[in-house]
Amino acid sequence: MSKTDYDLLAAEIEKVQNAATPNMPISVMLQEAENLEHWVQEDKPLLTAAGLDWKVVESINPRAGALRYIQGEWNKEFQSKDEAQKEWNLRSPEAYSLHDELIHHGLFAYRNMPDVLTKVQRIADGSGHADMIQDLTDLAALGKANPAPLTAIGVDLALFDKAGVLSEEMADLLARANGSRMHSNVTVQTRNKAYTYLKEAMDEVRRCGQYVFWRNEERKRGYVSQYMKVKVNKSREKASE
Repeated sequence: MSKTDYDLLAAEIEKVQNAATPNMPISVMLQEAENLEHWVQEDKPLLTAAGLDWKVVESINPRAGALRYIQGEWNKEFQSKDEAQKEWNLRSPEAYSLHDELIHHGLFAYRNMPDVLTKVQRIADGSGHADMIQDLTDLAALGKANPAPLTAIGVDLALFDKAGVLSEEMADLLARANGSRMHSNVTVQTRNKAYTYLKEAMDEVRRCGQYVFWRNEERKRGYVSQYMKVKVNKSREKASE
């Protein structure tokens, strides 16, 4: 249902200008949206008489559904990124160790082969995760192309096969650990737009409700964000200390 809501409203959400960063947990926002939609039902005659377009009220549920869906997509991306980062932290020491070991072997094995030695020295230059991953690929190719000097000093050539496989695995892992950052940023922007789109409808209904029930605290309280009310009160208490 949430995806259906998002698909139906995606074009309108995309049009949102000056999208706000959520100032409350999305779960709280969604609950307040549901509470508000229920609260207003008995007040429909008074609210519409004050100029509220009831279609705004009817749009709250689908707008909330759209936000619920895109927040879920962001959560999945974040969790996937977090899991990949943990795996990277676990496996990268092995990759760096193999990288250093193969360079160590290469510098000695090819000491009498200037052209190949120069290539090993170039591979040894540079730093960073991406550089290490590319180095493993280059070292694997270099070792396979020049196996004799390595065999002569007792190096297990399977290490170079391992380097090629590990390079591919670590490249994929690094990409996932980085969370496909551009895509993640787009998801966050869309989430913020969906949040703002829902907030606009809720704010309009709340403003009208607070206007109509300005002398009826019992009904007026349903048109106030309880989360923000508590937050503001805490800030005032802290400021007065």
